[in-house]
Amino acid sequence: MVFSPEARSDLRNLYLFIADRAGDSRALAYVQRIRDYCLSFSTFPERGTRRDDLAPGLRIIGFERRVTIAFHLGEGLLVVDRILYGGRDIAAHLEQD
Repeated sequence: MVFSPEARSDLRNLYLFIADRAGDSRALAYVQRIRDYCLSFSTFPERGTRRDDLAPGLRIIGFERRVTIAFHLGEGLLVVDRILYGGRDIAAHLEQD
């Protein structure tokens, strides 16, 4: 399992956003929970809702009601494409990539 450069950037930005409002320890704990959740995808990679209308093989799944995770299986490797916070428009963010 790998995080795309965009997903890594999303995690960094989310960390900075939370750290500014709630402190470093809470931000780190939240981002770590997201990472751990993504790592669990390898045990059941076909979870989430398939969104072929956005990209072939793309799956979308929520995390703790505040985060949307977009991922796909590519040649035996699960790739986390984006991690968006607070109801951001996944289609618009995927178009930018």
